[in-house]
Amino acid sequence: MSAPVPPVTIVDFIHKGHWWQNRGILVLNIMLLVPLMTSAVNGLDSSLVNGLQLLPDWQSYFHEPTGKTLGLLNSAQFLGNIIALPATPYVSDIFGRRAALFFGAIIMCVGVAMQAAAWSVPMFIGARFLIGFGLSFCQNASPLLLIELSYPTHRGKITSMYNSCWYFGSIVSAWVVYGSFNRASGSEWSWRVPTLVQAICPVVQILSVWFLPESPRWLVSKGMESRAAAVLAKYHARGNDERDPLVMFEMAQIRHAIRMEEEINKSTSYLTLFRTPGNRRRMRIILGIAVFSQWSGNGLVSYYIDLVLKNVGITDTKTKTVINGCLQIFNFVIATSTSMLIDFAGRRPLFIISTAGMLGTFSCWTITTALYKNLGNIAAAKATIPLIFIFYFFYDIAYTPVLVAYSLEILPFKVRAKGFAIMNLTLMATVAFNQFVNPWALQAIDWWYYVIYCGWLIFELIFVVFFIVETKGRTLEETAALFDGDDQTVDLVNMASEAANMTMRLSRGIVLPTYEQEPSREEEEYDHTTHGYYEMKKRYRDSDITASSTDLNGRAI
Repeated sequence: MSAPVPPVTIVDFIHKGHWWQNRGILVLNIMLLVPLMTSAVNGLDSSLVNGLQLLPDWQSYFHEPTGKTLGLLNSAQFLGNIIALPATPYVSDIFGRRAALFFGAIIMCVGVAMQAAAWSVPMFIGARFLIGFGLSFCQNASPLLLIELSYPTHRGKITSMYNSCWYFGSIVSAWVVYGSFNRASGSEWSWRVPTLVQAICPVVQILSVWFLPESPRWLVSKGMESRAAAVLAKYHARGNDERDPLVMFEMAQIRHAIRMEEEINKSTSYLTLFRTPGNRRRMRIILGIAVFSQWSGNGLVSYYIDLVLKNVGITDTKTKTVINGCLQIFNFVIATSTSMLIDFAGRRPLFIISTAGMLGTFSCWTITTALYKNLGNIAAAKATIPLIFIFYFFYDIAYTPVLVAYSLEILPFKVRAKGFAIMNLTLMATVAFNQFVNPWALQAIDWWYYVIYCGWLIFELIFVVFFIVETKGRTLEETAALFDGDDQTVDLVNMASEAANMTMRLSRGIVLPTYEQEPSREEEEYDHTTHGYYEMKKRYRDSDITASSTDLNGRAI
């Protein structure tokens, strides 16, 4: 009777040395800077109006917009984003991730040109809308490229870096605004120069996106398996070998995962995201953390820092711009540092620590603001500034780096683009809502508005404790299958394990035993899964390969 095939996992085939010593991985990681730019563009675009509000020349040119006009100026980009979002996954799924990124970048450049030349509030609002419209396509395609192209052990870190790069763009925005104020105060160029800076990253993406490899998952889904294997061999394997065990392992999992998804969902639409119990569990988590990422109190500082600082008695323009610039640098350092911990600490602990820390800090922030507003306590006003930094420290532990990475990795390939579009739609809707409500609420009920956020943060903490599922130590396909039952995950591991085992045996010149009897149904299925890379008529016996089942970090599972 045949002995079972020894279990192996992807960790048995990954590069063991420093990643920069592997040319394929090095080149791939450099190329992935192109989609990473999208998050920086988003940070720059989203923070721009926040910074422009600090400039007297911008205020004067547009007649000091307040109330609804200011809310519309702030939310126009997000409204454009929302309008485009339903179409973005179809472009990504039909034409490819690179095509969607290219299309969005072109629209953004048109919007930036229109914004830099704006001579009225309606034109400025229209330009912001157009920028958001184009950004929506880039936002859908870029994270998909990152998570589907990244080297297996780099996936969590690189995808976490995506959202963290938002702050890099925000830093550029804050300090360009500060420099323009210092160098061109009294001129229209004090606000037109920061708007022109927005075009740098989209132009780079337009010129370089076609040099990037396409997602191997997308290629397999379109029947272009030889191209997918070539991409994996060039950027994941040693020596550009398509029969490398790592390539065989990944290709087997990708094929099998896509086929299982097709059996569950013959066709996909937005309704598919809510049809199965597994998909409903995924969407409950994704919608929850998307809302939390914007309704935790961070929106007050991210988009209305001028009002927040005025609330505690800080009115000097230079002081406010310096605080804003330093806060963005602080956020970027914390978020990128936490991105490196995602595979060590895990997703669930980071979410719990982040939410609990925000609740405690925001409660203190509410108290200091109340003491200053009601009692004129100067010491309380001064304490508010470090509390804002501490609040963002906890926010940046999870909701900056993990939000996108976690949402994408728990979604199966067939609905990944659509699920991510729903996440972005939810996120943009909450942002747009905040931009209208926050200035009105702060004006109407002052610091009492902060108390509402404290109550909401309690609900957030309860949610993440009970619903966030840990996913570290799994491949992308294994993580996505986690919500569909243990059998799906086991099938993926076994299928990929056998594919890699077989290619290792063949590379050693081991001759497989032949049998006269017909192959079993299971063996025929295995032949179909490997699509002609090799033939297997019966499971071999007494394998000479020994391996333990381990996760991506090399720990036994």
